[in-house]
Amino acid sequence: MISYLRRVLVESWLGRVVAIVIFLAFVGWGIGDVIGFMSEETDVVARVGQHRIPTRDLAMALRSEMPTITQQMGIKDPATMSPIMQGQIAHQILQRLIAQAELLEAARQLKIIVPDSAIREEVFSLPYFKGPTGQFDRSVFNQRLSAQGLSEQQVLDMIRDDLTVRTLLQPMAQGATVSTTLLDTLVNYGAKTRLVDLVSIPVAAQPAQPEPDTATLQRYYANHPWQFSTPELRHARIVVLSAQTVADTITMDDAQLKHVYEEQSSRYNVPETRDIQLITAPSEADALKIADTWKEKGDWKAAQTVVKGAAAVEMPGARPTTVPSDILKQALFQAPLTQVTGPIKTEMGWAVFRVTKITPAHSTSLADAKPEILQQYRAAMAPSVVTERRRQLQDAIAGKGLDAIPDTLGAAAISGSLDAQGNTAEKQPAPIPASGKVRDAIIHQVFTQNTGDNPNLIEGPDNTWFAVAVDSITPATPRTFEQARADVVAAWQAATRHHTADQQATALFLAARQKGSITDQNTAGVQIVRDIPFSLAKPNKALPPEVVSYLSHMQAGQAVMAENADTFFVAVVSKVFVPNPPASADMLQKLKNNLAQAYGDDLAASYVQALNKRLPPHINNAAIQAALSAAGFGGPAQ
Repeated sequence: MISYLRRVLVESWLGRVVAIVIFLAFVGWGIGDVIGFMSEETDVVARVGQHRIPTRDLAMALRSEMPTITQQMGIKDPATMSPIMQGQIAHQILQRLIAQAELLEAARQLKIIVPDSAIREEVFSLPYFKGPTGQFDRSVFNQRLSAQGLSEQQVLDMIRDDLTVRTLLQPMAQGATVSTTLLDTLVNYGAKTRLVDLVSIPVAAQPAQPEPDTATLQRYYANHPWQFSTPELRHARIVVLSAQTVADTITMDDAQLKHVYEEQSSRYNVPETRDIQLITAPSEADALKIADTWKEKGDWKAAQTVVKGAAAVEMPGARPTTVPSDILKQALFQAPLTQVTGPIKTEMGWAVFRVTKITPAHSTSLADAKPEILQQYRAAMAPSVVTERRRQLQDAIAGKGLDAIPDTLGAAAISGSLDAQGNTAEKQPAPIPASGKVRDAIIHQVFTQNTGDNPNLIEGPDNTWFAVAVDSITPATPRTFEQARADVVAAWQAATRHHTADQQATALFLAARQKGSITDQNTAGVQIVRDIPFSLAKPNKALPPEVVSYLSHMQAGQAVMAENADTFFVAVVSKVFVPNPPASADMLQKLKNNLAQAYGDDLAASYVQALNKRLPPHINNAAIQAALSAAGFGGPAQ
């Protein structure tokens, strides 16, 4: 109930504590003892101590949260899910309600009582219930509750429960502290800086060796037979259904396009906007001081400090509708560019301002906006369209295999031969209509499936579906030395360059390890960069990952050798030190706050885990089915 009210009423009115409650609520399915009720009553879905969770609360949460959860899963209509999946989601939502109930039961046992005055103050403070004057408005309150189907007592009970949980958890979350010793240790560890001298030896920079005699080439050919054979090729038919393949089949009629265009009119019809620096002072005399200093020095920061108590604000991209004062609005949008203007008397005090940028009004016609609107619509709808058409594709494959896939599904079909690396016989990437992990999964399936196996629709990564039929297999065959001679020469030269670079790097590494430093090199292709700073708090992209993995354990004078696909590296740590100060005051305070917050979360989590054991929930499985039915899922109500 609590999180439902938070989501229904206002974006973030519960603040940090609700985030903690939500985090703790998902401690895990299976907490405590799950014991079904022995009776047939279905009005209570779970019991925690003396606290009851009514079935109607679970039903209300299901109606509210099920569409969002299923949309994240790529399912457009929750009613199309299997009863098992619906039940799993219902249990997940119930666990959040149980966690809240355990906290409320603990608060009851501790005799925590929230007075009516606190509830009244909370209601009056909620922006969702405020009228045009900025104050609580009873008519707005009634209207909001009616729109959400809530009674006044339900809302008051929700707020009372929320304040009770806050009263219980806030001391734990906010009472955590971080010792100076721990903070200093962590800061010094992260700030410890190493200056690194780095040598790079690219393999490609090594001189090419002349072609060796035939005997040498034949020996290399005999020792590396796998490099000079024709790889196994498989001829396959592939069908892919993904968000990318269905996108072009998703359409919008003119009425829909126009509706979206009108809904986003503020985006496509932008009035003149201005970047504004504004200072408001309580008196005209103060405002004059600010204006004179600002005009004389032209410094925005200096102008803010002239008068104590003055309020300064920057307004990038301000529109007339965003300025609450009619007097100030007229002045702001008539003022010349870069000129300090004022003082001007407004409803909020005396204003001095400067316009730093003017962006003229511009409009985008419906015809020009259509491609963007359609693209956004397709991107939003594609996941659910894939889910809908997946069943149709599955039926088509079950009926006629991959030979009769309807064009209307938006599935991409292709056939051809490829090797285990996804290349054609011409050593070009096979044009599979997928990329990344999806492409890898399809290639793996091609080389796992037997010829003649019936194709099955397989779920791949990122809500992608594909099916494969392997028609024939051409086994790998070795090429003769004469057929592969050109490739043998190229491979031998590449191996020789790699060996030469390896020898150079090894010699430099042994010398650096002995001396504790790297001497300057005049060898062609060798690149040296000195004094590259590195710390855990500030990693340096100039250092390759293969070297970085060693640095945090190295002392001054120690050397390391590493390599990647095309370069050898030798690195020596020339100096290790901790900056003084190790971090700015702002960074220290931020780290301290983050650590205290993490400790507070841990304390609250430990407390909830203890409640799980002390207050095990008793769950009425029949009531879960009743809640699903009441919410419009899971079949007829019992």
